[in-house]
Amino acid sequence: MDLFNTELTTNRLPFDGEVYYYGPIMSIAQAQDYYEKLLKNIEWENDKAIIFGKLIITKRKVAWYGNKPFNYTYSKTTKSALPWNKELLELKKLVELKTGETFNSCLLNLYHSGEEGMAWHSDGEKDLKKNGAIASLSFGAERKFAFKHKKTKQNVSIQLVKGSLLVMQGETQTHWLHRLPPTKKVKTPRINLTFRTIEL
Repeated sequence: MDLFNTELTTNRLPFDGEVYYYGPIMSIAQAQDYYEKLLKNIEWENDKAIIFGKLIITKRKVAWYGNKPFNYTYSKTTKSALPWNKELLELKKLVELKTGETFNSCLLNLYHSGEEGMAWHSDGEKDLKKNGAIASLSFGAERKFAFKHKKTKQNVSIQLVKGSLLVMQGETQTHWLHRLPPTKKVKTPRINLTFRTIEL
């Protein structure tokens, strides 16, 4: 961690959790290169969720990778992790160096435009390490990312630029919801990688 950059050491949440925004951790050219490789080399598929007993297929695409074929269940559907590819291993190593954390899996999201987003939720699935860090890397379009406290309803938002890293840790998932708000202003795709730890 760069001790001279106070932004890195500033918790973006006022209480009940920890969120650190590192900003870009690579050059614009590197971020663009990874964006193009991820678009092409990841085994993307439309996400599925069971809502009120009905199977919903989303426009947003996802992929799930890991050290082993871990099962990960969310929105009442289960995915089995694919083996890491070259780009994901490079990015995992970079994120681990920056954060001092270790991760064994990654959930990727592909949003085709600003009209695709993610509703309020917290990543509290039983498969995940309790209070473990989740490191989020962004590529492509710049998007706003928002947090809302579950009791006070206080809001915090951060603009995520290409090649940037955001880390959620501590009791963030217990006390805060987060979302990617939809917007008609963004016309281009965004890829988001969330490195996680599945409890073995």
